[in-house]
Amino acid sequence: MNIKNILQLLKPKAMTSYIYEDCTVRQAIEKMKHHGYTAVPVINKDGSYVKTIAEGDFLWFMLDKHITDITELEDYSLKDIPRRVKCEPVYVYSTIEDLLEISMNQNFVPVIDDRDIFIGIVTRRDIIQECCKALKAHGDVFLPEYERNELGEQLEEDEMYD
Repeated sequence: MNIKNILQLLKPKAMTSYIYEDCTVRQAIEKMKHHGYTAVPVINKDGSYVKTIAEGDFLWFMLDKHITDITELEDYSLKDIPRRVKCEPVYVYSTIEDLLEISMNQNFVPVIDDRDIFIGIVTRRDIIQECCKALKAHGDVFLPEYERNELGEQLEEDEMYD
């Protein structure tokens, strides 16, 4: 991969959706529904990353509270929803290897600065696209065995006539 640091893959905060932790649960659900997301970063008023909230978190919260009417969700903020699955952020100065490892279990990885301020995300899709570019750049190294053999045989024949 030709990527030297995480910033080259970063989707900046201004280009991502996020939710403030003091918004109501209903507002958060509406925002996620509007954008078609299954999970969204949550930040506080200072801009610090708090957690990532996912559809399942809302479901379990509603089941635990026996909520059947969406208007009841206006009485709760995101602070009231416990974190079920921890979505690990990476620091902006983390290695690409750290990013790859975390991305195996998350659709996106929140990126924070050294003050824990949320600065954006790196999506697993963007990581995979970069990996595909790197694979294509290495040419025949990643060809199936039979294609490599045919190519190798052709090269040997060509060398005989040089």
